[in-house]
Amino acid sequence: MKFDLHTHHERCGHAVGTIRDYVEAGIRHGLQVIGISDHSPYFASPEDHAQPGITMPKSEFARYIDEVLKLKAEYAGRIDVLLGVESDFFPEHAEVYKAVYAQYPFDYIIGSVHLSGGVSIFNRKRWKGLSEAEQVEQKNIYYDLIEQSARSGMFQILGHIDAMRGFYPAFADIKTEAVDRTLKVIGEIGVAIEINTSGKTKDCGGWYPIHEVLERAFHFNVPVTFGSDAHVPDRVGDDWDEVAATLKGIGYKEWVYFKEKRPHRVAL
Repeated sequence: MKFDLHTHHERCGHAVGTIRDYVEAGIRHGLQVIGISDHSPYFASPEDHAQPGITMPKSEFARYIDEVLKLKAEYAGRIDVLLGVESDFFPEHAEVYKAVYAQYPFDYIIGSVHLSGGVSIFNRKRWKGLSEAEQVEQKNIYYDLIEQSARSGMFQILGHIDAMRGFYPAFADIKTEAVDRTLKVIGEIGVAIEINTSGKTKDCGGWYPIHEVLERAFHFNVPVTFGSDAHVPDRVGDDWDEVAATLKGIGYKEWVYFKEKRPHRVAL
């Protein structure tokens, strides 16, 4: 069984294609399950569209849900279309987001940290001029947010847990115990992490997380799932077979997808 739980579409302002385009791409690429998980609006902002080009406006969210549910019904028997969302995680606004999500029948919610210390994790300038100690501090802040997101109870999946290395590959070489500490918490709680193949589209190349982090995730009994993080339909299911083989090589026997927020285990 092939599945992909992390896909976007044109509403977010930086992806190409309609939701239907991604569903059709899933069928072409041999998937039995496809999750639609566009970026959540900034629900804590007083503005309807706080960040054009990054996520959809709040006024589009209900229409997004409605469209996914209609496609779920239309494609039943051909491919299982799941309702998801990639949610930003802001500890200070967690209750606001929880209240919104409780109104809708999500199959799963991906929790992703995109802002750390008030700065985008993809900001190329954030590392400029930092000392070694300051770099460690920034990595610790990032993983503390990921740990808090795991503890929040809001998410079934944690998104791209080392994506801060996207435009700063040396991020992987910053030594800190925060990564193991965070993985231990994730494993104890039982939230899944995704193997996200969109790292290949960034300066760092490869997948999120890197192989060494996946090995540590296995050590801490962290469940895993798959997400292409496709922003163009052709990337749906990208590197599926390679990811499955890598996980088997590490020692994983299964991975999971989520339906009605319950894990469905799939043998590797």
